[in-house]
Amino acid sequence: MDQTEELVKTILRGLQDKKGKNIATVDLTGLPNAICRYMIIGEGNTPIQVSALSDAVWDFARKEANEKPLSIDGYHYAQWIGMDYGSVLVHIFLPEQRKFYNLESLWADSKIKWIPNVD
Repeated sequence: MDQTEELVKTILRGLQDKKGKNIATVDLTGLPNAICRYMIIGEGNTPIQVSALSDAVWDFARKEANEKPLSIDGYHYAQWIGMDYGSVLVHIFLPEQRKFYNLESLWADSKIKWIPNVD
């Protein structure tokens, strides 16, 4: 398993640690000229939870994979937070924003894997 795949697993642990819901990994490795290798999409029920999910991703990636995001956007309003790890993009939404943007449908020709919710 390579470093990017390990980062994906670490990010997923961070999202699940704070009870992120409806998490999907989008494998873009088979698509030419893709903007990254993997996208991880998840959601929280409130802006506070969306922020907590982002914080957990930051903490897990930093401690377990020694990685920091190149940039983070949307943290102030916490309706949609994007975290750019170069080869991995993380999108954390409120349910309404996720439904509106429907990123999974934009990448329908990729491999999408749904991660079970942790209750």
